[in-house]
Amino acid sequence: MTEDTKFHHGDAVKDVAPVVEMKEIEKHFGNIIALAGVSFDVKPGECHCLLGDNGAGKSTFIKTMSGVHKPTKGEIYFEGQPMSFDTPRDAMEAGIATVFQDLAMIPLMSVTRNFFMGREPTKGKGLLKRFDIEHANEVCMEEMRKMGINLRGPDQAVGTLSGGERQTVAIARAVYFGAKILILDEPTSALGVRQTSNVLATIDKVRHQGIGVVFISHNVRHALAVGDRFTVLNRGKTLGTARRGEISPEELQDMMAGGQEMAELEGSLGGTV
Repeated sequence: MTEDTKFHHGDAVKDVAPVVEMKEIEKHFGNIIALAGVSFDVKPGECHCLLGDNGAGKSTFIKTMSGVHKPTKGEIYFEGQPMSFDTPRDAMEAGIATVFQDLAMIPLMSVTRNFFMGREPTKGKGLLKRFDIEHANEVCMEEMRKMGINLRGPDQAVGTLSGGERQTVAIARAVYFGAKILILDEPTSALGVRQTSNVLATIDKVRHQGIGVVFISHNVRHALAVGDRFTVLNRGKTLGTARRGEISPEELQDMMAGGQEMAELEGSLGGTV
């Protein structure tokens, strides 16, 4: 089965209005220009991949989208309205959820406890209010089942899960709490082949629920497996955006590597690059 047939891609969202639109975003840190006029948008039900090598500006860009940084210049629109996020919580409450590489999970705690961390359902009133563990366990098991993960039980420690399964817990948690846009920061970078396949399959499930996915990666092959559109960053600038089928893996890789810079280097080294 090829990557193109394994996942169903979102041609149906071509003419749909973006959920989030970033226009000419600049971010300065003192004299350092981390982003220099980057534009990017993501639509419901599509996976828009943000590609670039280390230092390209990917992390700064997603932190600007998710409320960690305020842009120095540029505009952010959410569901067609101008928006300014003062904190990550503001972005999260609007529906922009970010799953970072560290996942913000406590390995010795149960999957349920990690799933509901900071948002625990309660029962009772006043001084008798307490964590409704029975309801939480039921929800956790059901949401993980939807994502294709069969836990031994809700009290299973997160630390006993594989890297791919932990990614799926974090994604399922974001979806359950109402994400409209899911930002995934290098979710496959430290995973083996099988775990990577599981995470890519989870992204596909999320997209089919109408959630827009921003997939940050430096791995062209992983991006092509699930991506509908591809934007390449290099040194804080956008090198271009292409739809699936409009660009080859080799062209994407070349753009990420710097294009003309690599060609010149290869020429100077006698074609050995």
